[in-house]
Amino acid sequence: MALLLLVLVQAVVVARDQVLVAHAAREAVRAAAVDPDPAAARRAAEQAGPLDPDRMEVEVTGRGAVGSRVRARVRYTVGTRLPLVGRALDHVVLTGTATMRVER
Repeated sequence: MALLLLVLVQAVVVARDQVLVAHAAREAVRAAAVDPDPAAARRAAEQAGPLDPDRMEVEVTGRGAVGSRVRARVRYTVGTRLPLVGRALDHVVLTGTATMRVER
């Protein structure tokens, strides 16, 4: 029963982090749509929530002229920390992607 509870708690933690990664991707693409500075998307993704910036990768592609589409992809490695369950799952890589039109 205790092992099942640990698995459930770890699944909830991973699901919560997936929501945060999707939010970070939306924030990154918004920053990329209004700011031509490539570092703006990374900063926005890092400030979007309580994710560890050292485990996050932000990739921005397609930024062109006003009206073109820019895409941000955030990859985040979740460290599974719970006893027994963490060793079984190792690390999980979560991905969030968002697309938006360039405004400036």
